Amino acid sequence: MSLIDSTSPTVSVFPSVTRDTSRDEHPAPGPGPYSGRVPNSSLRPVVPTNDQSFARGRWVVQPDRRISQLVQRRPEGVSPHQWNTALRARGDFVALDAGTLLPVFATEFADPAAADERLDRMVAVVCDAVGLEWLRITSPILGATAQGRRTVEYLIDARAFRDATSSSDDASAPGFRDIIGRLPDGRDGFVNDLSTLARAAAVDAYISRELADPIIRGLHVRGPHNIAEGWAWVELPEGRHLLERVRLTTHGFTCGVDPARLAEDLAALAIGERLKRLEIAPPVWLTRDDLFRAYDRLQTHHPDLNSPFFAQI
Repeated sequence: MSLIDSTSPTVSVFPSVTRDTSRDEHPAPGPGPYSGRVPNSSLRPVVPTNDQSFARGRWVVQPDRRISQLVQRRPEGVSPHQWNTALRARGDFVALDAGTLLPVFATEFADPAAADERLDRMVAVVCDAVGLEWLRITSPILGATAQGRRTVEYLIDARAFRDATSSSDDASAPGFRDIIGRLPDGRDGFVNDLSTLARAAAVDAYISRELADPIIRGLHVRGPHNIAEGWAWVELPEGRHLLERVRLTTHGFTCGVDPARLAEDLAALAIGERLKRLEIAPPVWLTRDDLFRAYDRLQTHHPDLNSPFFAQI
């Protein structure tokens, strides 16, 4: 198990490089998203049908599709009960190979209050049977409407970078998440950190005295069953703390960014969303003792977890 704590988006052990942003919108010609594997014959081509679909590089993204619209028949080895249960699942965004319009991966945003472990297991069975990748992002505040497109574009860009650099022999070259470039505020930092704007918002909130500390702190852990969890928290005045947790469940999904690290970035992004709503929707805040108790409960399931930042709270 691995743990990385993050306090600043500007520190990296990798050399500084310049990001080629043209790769995001216009990837170089080459094999498509199905490179290296043959699409399963059970998958159904999806024709974009509404104005919310969009293209990015060699991909077309179609929002809001059920599994029954992606898989045309019950896969071999999947029982009728498993199939009928999985049909209830819906991907908020489905990334299609632009050449074949076959689905490659689906991204689902889920509210932890509506978690359905039985449905999740059936989705895993069907996805494994047909080779469809599925990513579930579970958060009480992150959702498809506000953060969906930006997140899916990030995942596509990360996969494009991974595929373009997979044959490189340069072990010192930074991964997608570790590329350093110029941030919107003029500083150098990790340009592919999904929480960059949230971290800048935390600094603004500190200047306006809404926060007692400008740093969004975080940690992440990896659990069984392809689950990763990320935490992010900030300190408010009077010893209060705001904590956000994001859980990622991956069924065959990869994008070249460690899922646990991605979960932490998304948790920091969720902090940014909370900060936008401080005045209209005051969050449930925690005391220092509450935060320590939550950490202790996490440590019960991850005994090797050791976050030095809890000693600084």
